[in-house]
Amino acid sequence: MPTDAFACPRCGSQTDETYYGPCASCRAELRVTMGGDAKDLTVEYEPKMNVTPNAVALKDD
Repeated sequence: MPTDAFACPRCGSQTDETYYGPCASCRAELRVTMGGDAKDLTVEYEPKMNVTPNAVALKDD
């Protein structure tokens, strides 16, 4: 793939990367400071109630 030279959006230095984004040194710094271990979350499914019953629907005849 061709690479294009552009200014790093984070530090402003010129970089030559395939995709637009932070340069290699900024990516490494972000991984160290912002990266973390993935968390395994299990949440019980609760169906969403889109329609609430109104007074006419609940009226007893």
